[in-house]
Amino acid sequence: MAEIDDYLAGLDAEDARIIGDAYATARTLAPEAEQGVSYGMPALIWQGRPLLSVMRAKGHFGVYPYSAVVVGKVLETLGPVDGLTAAKGTFRLPLGAPISEVAISQLVQARCAEILETNAKKPKPRPRVVTHAD
Repeated sequence: MAEIDDYLAGLDAEDARIIGDAYATARTLAPEAEQGVSYGMPALIWQGRPLLSVMRAKGHFGVYPYSAVVVGKVLETLGPVDGLTAAKGTFRLPLGAPISEVAISQLVQARCAEILETNAKKPKPRPRVVTHAD
């Protein structure tokens, strides 16, 4: 099993369904994303970087795109979503409430764009030159 699957298996059925649906939405937009762990949370990893984590907290569902910039951009364009609140780097929704597919889609698209931009700026490794002594 993988990290997200293990996490979902430990939740009650309703919470697992809601969180699983959010991950399924994310996977439709980033099908190459792999399950992993980032900052101690089960997460989707895309292009070597954390893409999204969705977790149940004591009083809410937390949606973490690993970027306060992405949260800010999405909040500017996202229409009202019942019960949604935001803090630096996270969206929160009430327990039992479905996690908005529109919000997940916008977060994943914005985070993917940010990851591509970051990776493009990353210096490329220099080719190794091997010389043979005669």
